[in-house]
Amino acid sequence: MSATVVDLKMGQRGIIKTCADDILPIKLLELGCLPGNEIEMVQIAPFKDPIYVNVNGSHIAIRRATAQLIFIDILEDA
Repeated sequence: MSATVVDLKMGQRGIIKTCADDILPIKLLELGCLPGNEIEMVQIAPFKDPIYVNVNGSHIAIRRATAQLIFIDILEDA
């Protein structure tokens, strides 16, 4: 089972592995949600939706359903 952006905890980072390109909004791809880029969980809204992430210095609010389409490798802090 692969991890998705939703699996990140606050302040945790990951590297994007794959995205569901045919479903993921083009705007997210333009903002840097591409394989190989680092993504960090910044904040989770009170009712768990939306979530706020940092990709390439851009803070982006995305819905949980969309975040579940972005598969990542979670980075372990050394």
